[in-house]
Amino acid sequence: MKIELKRLDDAFHFEAISETGNVAHMDGGENIGGHNKGVRPMQMLLMGLGGCSAIDIVLILKKQKQVIEDFQISIEGEREEGKEPSLWKTVVVHFKLKGQVDKEKAERAVQLSMDKYCSVSKTLELAGANITYKVSVNPSPSLPEGESAS
Repeated sequence: MKIELKRLDDAFHFEAISETGNVAHMDGGENIGGHNKGVRPMQMLLMGLGGCSAIDIVLILKKQKQVIEDFQISIEGEREEGKEPSLWKTVVVHFKLKGQVDKEKAERAVQLSMDKYCSVSKTLELAGANITYKVSVNPSPSLPEGESAS
């Protein structure tokens, strides 16, 4: 794997290009002189967690002939305060699936991804992050978030 980074301004705006030509922009916050022209590197770690687990989950559910019509993930994280480096302390991931998806199969796919297959999850855990997750399948508008109609 190879990534190239190129600085695009006189502050902190960088363009990262993968070996396959895909591009991501990163920038620092305005509080340090950045211009919000890209995601922060620590945000990118959480994005990587979402992408890594999403790919695992889709692969597992497709093998089980589940039909995913919509798949969204919300991720919230809290970093250590007053430390350098300030690592992720807690991360909460909410997987939201819609379609012809069996809730037990979805929960098992998420568990397999987060506990076994997702390299980003394991990397963050090794760095000390406490990662928790929940799964919603075809949530009903009348039910509280996180509940699902079976």
